[in-house]
Amino acid sequence: MRKNYSKEDIIRMAKEENVRFLRLQFTDLLGIIKNVEVPISQLPKVLDNKMMFDGSSIEGFVRIEESDMYLYPELDTWMIFPWTTGEGKVARFICDIYNPDGTPFEGDPRGVLKRVLKDAEALGFTAMNVGPEPEFFLFKTDENGEPTLDVNDKGGYFDLAPTDLGENCRRDIVLTLESMGFEIEASHHEVAPGQHEIDFKYTDAVTAADYIQTFKLVVKSIARQHGLHATFMPKPLYGVNGSGMHCHQSLFSGKENSFYDESDELGLSETAKHYLAGLLKHARSFAAITNPTVNSYKRLVPGYEAPCYVAWSAKNRSPLVRIPASRGLSTRIEVRNPDPAANPYLALAVMLAAGLDGIRNKLKLVPPTNRNIYIMNEEDRKEAGIESLPSTLKEAIEELKSNPVIIEALGEHAITHFVEAKEIEWDMFRTQVHPWERDQYLAMY
Repeated sequence: MRKNYSKEDIIRMAKEENVRFLRLQFTDLLGIIKNVEVPISQLPKVLDNKMMFDGSSIEGFVRIEESDMYLYPELDTWMIFPWTTGEGKVARFICDIYNPDGTPFEGDPRGVLKRVLKDAEALGFTAMNVGPEPEFFLFKTDENGEPTLDVNDKGGYFDLAPTDLGENCRRDIVLTLESMGFEIEASHHEVAPGQHEIDFKYTDAVTAADYIQTFKLVVKSIARQHGLHATFMPKPLYGVNGSGMHCHQSLFSGKENSFYDESDELGLSETAKHYLAGLLKHARSFAAITNPTVNSYKRLVPGYEAPCYVAWSAKNRSPLVRIPASRGLSTRIEVRNPDPAANPYLALAVMLAAGLDGIRNKLKLVPPTNRNIYIMNEEDRKEAGIESLPSTLKEAIEELKSNPVIIEALGEHAITHFVEAKEIEWDMFRTQVHPWERDQYLAMY
């Protein structure tokens, strides 16, 4: 939750804690954390929003002839990394990106999310609350510290040591996160060997996206201390479950949960139903953002608990959207297709934009699918009006390019540069010769 730090608070804490360096963090269009590190002597300049960097060096930002950009720190994101001690303490801010003329940079993912939240405000919603569930794998490293494909345990869902050898690493991750202000709700082994999940308490959308990025940084840093490599790649291993990042979401008006209606059979308000209808309508189009890599679509296949079909249910975990059982203030919608390779700011922005479109246009919600969709055949699905999510990144990009609601939410700069980067990625994958092809065809032909 927001801490409301003042500039004076920051200067005092930096001095008291003997902080020596400051990292100014931001996220590029592809969801990769970037940072500019400066000595603490630059803190007054940073706090006055006068720290500049070269935007042309960042994926999807600007061309070389318009490269000067400014980092505006969000004071509430001040944090001292607990793994830096003594004389070498390092603190960080998460920053918004601004143009030299003092206007927000249109291609800043954090700014994109803030813009869509303003659209929600215009409709009377004061907050989008999000509870993310990012999963990750822990792999052993070799003698050079490079990641191998050897998982560090043989554990399964909710297993304990000695089967779950990642437990100590996971516990250290949780302790580190808690020392940084995270409220951890659960931490457990996931279905696949080497796979883990740590869930943190819901918060407002921008803070939730900040938390996801900080979480990734902490997980990778602590794993390295344990001689392990943590990866948020959606499907690192064939034949086992991939990693998802289910996103629980709700809209609030003041202290009221706009998704709850006690008089409704399911406890869902008309607002929630319209929002859900919007998610289902635009799901195929926002998949390129929530599932942004070639590898993402290796996870979205039947048989591994990942949703492949555009449907919803209050009882069933096979559809795209599930309604968890809690009601009252905890009434929420769980979208299950996002994966942890997604840029969290853009992913939350497009899901919110889809839901708001449903609310604005009072979209009618289709009936729930309470059967296991994985065992339905194509004819059954067609009869029930259940579409599939895109099966490749290429298909997802084409859907994205044809959806005006999602394009408007992202803004011209972000959509243009994102699509360009992803079309290059798809083309590189398409033209590459993969080991599977050689295994299949080299001897046969």
